[in-house]
Amino acid sequence: MNLLKLSLLLPLFATAGEPLLLDLNDHRSHHVLVDREAGQYLGHPTTTLLEDGKTILCVYPKGHGKGQIVYKKSLDGGLTWSERLTTPKSWSTSREVPTIHRVISPQGQKRLILWSGLYPARLSVSEDDGQNWSELKAVGDWGGIVVMGFVEPLKTGPGHYLAMFHDDGRFFQKTPVRKNPPIFTLYQTKSTDGGLTWSTPEAVYQSSEIHLCEPGCIRSPDGKQLAVLLRENARRKNSHIIFSKDEAKTWSQPRELPLALTGDRHTGKYGPDGRLFLSFRCISPKHQAKQRPFEGDWVGWVGNWEDLVNNDSGQYFLRLKDNTKSYDTSYPGVEILPDGTFVTTTYGHWDEGEAPYILSSRFQLSELDALAKKKTNQE
Repeated sequence: MNLLKLSLLLPLFATAGEPLLLDLNDHRSHHVLVDREAGQYLGHPTTTLLEDGKTILCVYPKGHGKGQIVYKKSLDGGLTWSERLTTPKSWSTSREVPTIHRVISPQGQKRLILWSGLYPARLSVSEDDGQNWSELKAVGDWGGIVVMGFVEPLKTGPGHYLAMFHDDGRFFQKTPVRKNPPIFTLYQTKSTDGGLTWSTPEAVYQSSEIHLCEPGCIRSPDGKQLAVLLRENARRKNSHIIFSKDEAKTWSQPRELPLALTGDRHTGKYGPDGRLFLSFRCISPKHQAKQRPFEGDWVGWVGNWEDLVNNDSGQYFLRLKDNTKSYDTSYPGVEILPDGTFVTTTYGHWDEGEAPYILSSRFQLSELDALAKKKTNQE
C-alpha cells in the first residue's frame, strides 16, 4: 500500500489527532507461551529472525536483568518453542539484560552476537546460526546499561554496524563515577568487521535534567535517515527522538515524542504495506500517568515514518497484554514473518501474584484494521 492510500485510511480509524485505542488482551489466540517456570522470575527477552523466515532465536535472563541466560529456538515462526538449549558456562555469569543480533562480516559470513552489559560489556559469538557459541569475552575497557539496545547496519561499508546504549556513571568504567543529580549519557559504538570488534564508545547526548536511555532504532523507508527513540527515565517528560541523515556521524537535538509513543524500550519493524509497528512498555511522565489508558501494560503503536518526523500520534495505540504488577513488563523483541505476521515477544506478570514469564503476541495489521473498523462502527 502506498503512502497516499494509507493517508486516506487514517481518518477512518482516528479522530482529533489521537490514535484509535485497541485492546488485544483477551484475544488469547494471539498469544503463545514461550517459557514459564513456577516461582522463577523470567524477564527481558530479545529475539532475532533468521533468513529462512521461520527460525526465531530468543534469549532472556533468569532474574530481573541479572542472571543465567536462557536460550530457546522456534523453527516455525514462533508457533512452538524448543526446550531450553545448552549454553556456554559464562552465560550463567551475565549481570545484565542479554541482547541477540544478526550481523554479517565484510566477506559475507553470517554470524550472531550476544551482548551482556554492565562493566565490562561482554560479547558471545556464533558462526553457525546459533548452534554453538563462544564464551562471553570483554569487548573493551568499558561497559554500560542494556548493552546493546539495537545493532543497526550502516551504509558506510559491508560489515559496518552501529550500536547504542546508555550509562549513568556507574558502569562505563571500572571505577564508578557517581554524580548528584545523576547524569545520563547516551553512547554509540561502531563495528567495521561484522560485529567482532567495536570502537571506543562516544557520547551522543548527556543531561542531568532528562534521562535519555534504552535506545531503539528505525531506519526510514528510503534508507536515508535513522531515527532513535529513547526512554526518559526521570519521568519528567515524554519519550524523545533523535535523527541522523549521515549514517550516525551527527545527530539532531532530542525532542519529545507524542504521549502515544511515550514508554520504555521501543522496538519495531515495518509491515508489508509500509506501516510501522512499535512495541514498548506503557509508562508516562509522573503528572500524566493517571490519565493514560493501559498504563503499566505491554503496548504497541501503529503509524508510519512521517508520524515520527512530523511528531504525529499515529493510527493505533494498542494493548497487547495486561500486566498485573506495577510497570514490570515489556522488553520486547519484534519480528515480521514473510506472510506479514508480527511476532512480538516479552515478559510480564500475566497472572496476578505469580512470577513473570515469557509470551509472544502474534497478529497481522489487517487484523488490527478489522478490529478498528468494528470498533468505529459500534461507536
